[in-house]
Amino acid sequence: MPVRRSGRLATLLLCTALAVCAAPAHAGPAGSSALPSVTPRAETEALYDDEEGGNADADDPAIWRNPADPGRSLVVATAKEGGLRVYDLGARRIQSIPAPPPAAPGDAPGRFNNVDLLHGLRLPGGRADLAVVSDRGHDRLRFYRIDRDRPGGPLTDVTDPAAAPVFSADQAEINEEETAYGLATWTDRSTGRSHALVSRNNRTTVALLEIVPRAGGTVGYREVRTLDLPASFRLPNGTVWSPCGEPGEMPQVEGMVVDPANGMLYAGQEDVGVWRMRADLTGGPELIDRVREYGVPAAYDEASDECLPSGADPGYGGEHLAADVEGLTLLTERDGDGYVIASSQGDDTFALYDRELGDDNEYEGGFRVTAASRALDGSEECDGAAVLNAPLGARYPDGLLVVQDGRQTPAEDGREATGFKFVDLADVMDAVDD
Repeated sequence: MPVRRSGRLATLLLCTALAVCAAPAHAGPAGSSALPSVTPRAETEALYDDEEGGNADADDPAIWRNPADPGRSLVVATAKEGGLRVYDLGARRIQSIPAPPPAAPGDAPGRFNNVDLLHGLRLPGGRADLAVVSDRGHDRLRFYRIDRDRPGGPLTDVTDPAAAPVFSADQAEINEEETAYGLATWTDRSTGRSHALVSRNNRTTVALLEIVPRAGGTVGYREVRTLDLPASFRLPNGTVWSPCGEPGEMPQVEGMVVDPANGMLYAGQEDVGVWRMRADLTGGPELIDRVREYGVPAAYDEASDECLPSGADPGYGGEHLAADVEGLTLLTERDGDGYVIASSQGDDTFALYDRELGDDNEYEGGFRVTAASRALDGSEECDGAAVLNAPLGARYPDGLLVVQDGRQTPAEDGREATGFKFVDLADVMDAVDD
């Protein structure tokens, strides 16, 4: 289908081969089973992706800190066609916002994929914190003002009704579902302007959008530029490899996070690895780590609807990530150190990379989130994750990690469930430091 190309950078394909070949050599999954474990302190109610459950499917969380009363902070999370959920620090739901209906009968319904936060955006009525959401169903961003004590719930929709699709030219293209997917927000410290970085479903494109307050108190956006990550890779043995997918699908990005200290974007290309690039999408991306399956030949099998290996592993994959790479989040420390945390969905682990560029984002360790009891299970097949290294009242005085659980303990009737786990950040740091 046709793609708008205003402001698009040149497509980056095999020209990134030098960056790719610089990544660490494959050494197999040895050691992943020996990673330390932490257990959650709480979990949200189960969400069910069926008609009875409102087609709610947990995906991505964000943690909003209440500066006036940290113990009354919030977790805002997406539930795809189920819309948004807002939880208190006890993992209790305090607000549910439905996704918008289809534009017309037969069109795609709203589908909230990822969420991130913007702090202190200047609006006509004063500065405000916003939850920003990628609406995959309508190919748009949506904005929700956060007011902890507002009657009826802390989130209010302030999306500009005239906001245009991010990638699609019309509703017919929107219905093809190559729409807004992953999301990270970012405020450029040199200009004070706020942005969203948005990836595209089934494509390698990442778009940089400037977030624009409107006179009536709503919030919109405009495209600045886009960048295409590679869809194929030249391997050291001279062959060209492309990650397997359904016909017409390309290796997409979902998990993204920006380090505000240096303006670097980290983006997880699900079947490839973790990229580092400038958040303004200028310059070239560098692949800082690869999934173990990188370079393994595979072919799509229509009968099973799966990708099946079609050759031997050439040994060019990384050691720490198992496809898919999913949620990325940034743990900052007061001394400027910290970690980029990546969800390694394929083996139910989380990988930590040094935040500092001087250390080339080297791997620092990992952990698992495992069951605290029979009633409170761990995190499996994790999509999104969010971390906040700041006091959050008596419940989490050292901060909080929230991770999606793709296989939450099901209801008694055996329905498949998803949800979110709340983990004391002190437990994570103790486990990693050990």
